[in-house]
Amino acid sequence: MKLKSLALLLMTIAMPTMAEQVSVNSKGISLILDVENGKPAQYLYFGSKLNAADLQNLTVATNGRMDAYPAYGLNTPAEAALAMRHSDGNLSTALVATDSDVKQEANATVTTIHLKDPVYNIKVDLKYRAYKDVDMIEAWTEISNGEKGTVTLTTFASAMLPIRRGDVWMSHLSGTWAAEAQLSHEKLQPGEFVIRNNDGVRNSHTDHAEVMFSLNGKGQENTGAVIGAALAYSGNYKLKTVTDDTEYHYFFAGINEQNSEYHLKKGETFKTPALAFTYSNEGLSGASRNFHKWGRKYVLAHGDQERDILLNSWEGVYFDINQKGMDQMMADIHSMGGELFVMDDGWFGKKYPRKRDNTALGDWVVDTEKLPDGIEGLLRDAKKNGVKFGIWIEPEMTNTKSELYEKHPDWVIKAPKRDAVVGRGGTQLVLDLGNPKVQDFVFGVVDDLLTKYPEIAYIKWDANMAIMNHGSQYLSAADQSHLYIAYHQGFAKVIDRIRAKYKNVIIQCCASGGARANWGCLRGFDEFWVSDNTDALQRIYMQYGTSYFFPAIAMASHISAVPNHTVFRTTSLKYRIDVAMSGRLGMEIQPKNMTDEEKALCRKAISEYKEIRPVVQFGDLYRLVSPYDNQGLSSIMYVSEAKDKAVFYWWKLANFYNAHLPIVKMAGLNANKMYKVRELDVIDNTPLTCEGKSYSGKYLMEHGLEMPLEHNVDWGKKNDWSSRVLYLEAQ
Repeated sequence: MKLKSLALLLMTIAMPTMAEQVSVNSKGISLILDVENGKPAQYLYFGSKLNAADLQNLTVATNGRMDAYPAYGLNTPAEAALAMRHSDGNLSTALVATDSDVKQEANATVTTIHLKDPVYNIKVDLKYRAYKDVDMIEAWTEISNGEKGTVTLTTFASAMLPIRRGDVWMSHLSGTWAAEAQLSHEKLQPGEFVIRNNDGVRNSHTDHAEVMFSLNGKGQENTGAVIGAALAYSGNYKLKTVTDDTEYHYFFAGINEQNSEYHLKKGETFKTPALAFTYSNEGLSGASRNFHKWGRKYVLAHGDQERDILLNSWEGVYFDINQKGMDQMMADIHSMGGELFVMDDGWFGKKYPRKRDNTALGDWVVDTEKLPDGIEGLLRDAKKNGVKFGIWIEPEMTNTKSELYEKHPDWVIKAPKRDAVVGRGGTQLVLDLGNPKVQDFVFGVVDDLLTKYPEIAYIKWDANMAIMNHGSQYLSAADQSHLYIAYHQGFAKVIDRIRAKYKNVIIQCCASGGARANWGCLRGFDEFWVSDNTDALQRIYMQYGTSYFFPAIAMASHISAVPNHTVFRTTSLKYRIDVAMSGRLGMEIQPKNMTDEEKALCRKAISEYKEIRPVVQFGDLYRLVSPYDNQGLSSIMYVSEAKDKAVFYWWKLANFYNAHLPIVKMAGLNANKMYKVRELDVIDNTPLTCEGKSYSGKYLMEHGLEMPLEHNVDWGKKNDWSSRVLYLEAQ
């Protein structure tokens, strides 16, 4: 990339400077800072790696505020990353550099820039972890109090990034239950753009802690300069982009400080969550590929292992769990080629049996009326049927109708002097994970299950309630503002304990659907449930948005029944299969209600998915046509790292007579290789004209293949849902 185009990034190119440069270098990107003792650390540059000559020509921009971590008090009109009330009541803070150091890790370097206040004994370490084999840098801060008394942190961002003004657009995700990860693109304008979460437990239903900045105008999928940023935090967050009268936008990301001021005691260090950020010259999809590679290798549990194809019991039977029914579902998924059966909610409770959603959370004992042979019987049947076994839990929650609540009413989150605010079922409550006893209990739920039943291969971990009332019965009255932070510190401790002892179990992160799709939770989980809405059409939109930051291997995508249980839409089975095959394939259905023909189609699709699974789950994603662009279709593809295999998806979004849909040009292939085309999940009476033929990568990327707008099937099988999945193999 020429230096001139890099001007759209962060820093201005000018004359050499005598100050010390600190270079944070990932595989193909660099963050350059100016660090001079006794002065604030300042940004010089962020973008593609520069050569030595260009590095010598960097200087701090004079038409913006380049402080790497601006503190509040001596330039009060400007937005600050850090603000505090010192032990003597002073609200002003200054941060100047003292030195820097670099430490080597196995596949990364950690650069630390040491800052301090010249007057107060406050130290701040700016931390940057740069990976050697992926284009990702993680930034966080560690704030230490050396004063004689407690310091109150009122603002404590993880990082700030200046972005040069121009035609800069932001891409971000929003939504609600059953409509998560809705994609928006908006041009940055003067003023403030704030994305925040106040849920307390889950943080990605209504908004996401991830954004992308397209620096060359409205973002394009496979061309243009893009900065991507994701806050790796499971709790309340705030992302804020400030555009004032300078030549820069200022992006701040960190914990949402609202009602969360932190009292930093003498000798204590507060560590903020990491902000992971990347840069790509290959558009939005290029930034996504960087996140996917980093996430699979360094964040997700078992990110290098293929995911099993599973059947989950929820939409098939809901709370109607019984031994015979589970055995039947296990046999059915095995007969279709599945590898794992997961028993969902409704299996537990003794004094208060779990017959619906208003009892028994916290009482993790088998309901022997439903399951007379217990989990032992389920594991026996799983072995008989040749599948692995998984189980649903919601260990952070309880119900007022539970033995746990009767024994430990002091364990729930509740405002002092007030009745607890209840959630789902009119009885649900959130346990206070800031309490070490609650942490031990939640860890014990998993520990007891896996110690007694080590054959359990999979856990679906749910969280179906927000923190609705502010109050910890564990924290002191003076530290009630620590509630949200303490909750997620406790959550992290529990997950770390589980992973330290149980490295092999697969754990899905579910939270009323996709409310925990964030890199903070996923450091201990293998995947997440994208949405409780399994409608294939709406899933195209949700999974397209989700793919901006999360790889297919982490996106649970299931074939379900029709009419769909959420939106009541009836789509063809092939369409549902083709959408589910673009993520981690599973089923969310009662197989005994399927016809033999439907089972046969699923059996064929599962067999074909096993063939393409390595490409889908580990390949590079190229988004081709967005469902949000109103072109009547959506299309993506995955390409293997060696570019010898690819999987192409094409979904028609609506059926109108005389529709004219564009030919989709592919991406990511080797222009000089020839690729043989094979359609998967075929239902047509006649093959596609491209079936079995070979095309050059150049032709496929510059021209593309015509896709029929309807399926050539018998009259009685015609429907208005058309989709195609093509498998490309290099010859």
